[in-house]
Amino acid sequence: MKRIMLFLGTNLAILLVLGTVLRLLGVDRILDAQGGLDYTSLLVFAAVFGMGGAFISLAMSKWTAKRFTGAMVIEQPRNETEAWLLETVGRQANAAGIGMPEVAVFDSPEPNAFATGMSRNNALVAVSTGLLGRMRRDEVEAVLGHEVAHVANGDMV
Repeated sequence: MKRIMLFLGTNLAILLVLGTVLRLLGVDRILDAQGGLDYTSLLVFAAVFGMGGAFISLAMSKWTAKRFTGAMVIEQPRNETEAWLLETVGRQANAAGIGMPEVAVFDSPEPNAFATGMSRNNALVAVSTGLLGRMRRDEVEAVLGHEVAHVANGDMV
């Protein structure tokens, strides 16, 4: 029941914010006086919520990924594996012509890795403990290269 109430409350809050923002922007009517679509209002609506939502999502992606996976960013390597991860990602980032992404490890039995961030020079590359435990170094290096390529190409969420 609590989940349903939170879902309904969230949707109600979104509708209230949407209505307030549209009214503040002067886009409180999507239909014109004859009942046809007011394309200017529709365009403003789509731009504000489509592009604005995407920008906010992208801006929060690193924080969100770290928070929900529990990823721990390697500031100072605590062991040889962490030192190797930093060195490998640094070498690959340099070869790709991008800034050094943050490197993180998150606890998960599944082999997994991801890259996220706002830009090529403000990114995060993270790997799971399952990936580090199941794969050989050359395989992990290939996975890291794949993730760094996502960063270099701007293919991040």
